[in-house]
Amino acid sequence: LTLRAFAPLLQAGGAEAEGERGPAVAATLSARVGSISDNGLGGWYSYRASKAALNQSLKCASIELGRDARVSRGAKRSVACVALHPGTVDTPLSEPWQRNVKPEKLFTPQFSVEGMLAVCDG
Repeated sequence: LTLRAFAPLLQAGGAEAEGERGPAVAATLSARVGSISDNGLGGWYSYRASKAALNQSLKCASIELGRDARVSRGAKRSVACVALHPGTVDTPLSEPWQRNVKPEKLFTPQFSVEGMLAVCDG
């Protein structure tokens, strides 16, 4: 619903602006556990379902925003919709599960954010 409110602002400027700035980016924080095909462990029903719903909503938005940009013939800027997985970040939230994470797969908040920003700038 937030994307619906911000879409007109992201689309403003028309496609001609993309040469200078690239497409606008609508990014969400998702998680790998939201993947239906990659669920080999089960559990975490509510969290998995909420992330799967987020991913599906973003997919729908990407289709609709892409269609808007094409139909407008350059009047609306393209919007890249990105679901970002930050990895396992060393925070109090992930602390109970960190013992199962290889040290090289446990990221600092700064490393995680830099990686996600690089994807958005991509």
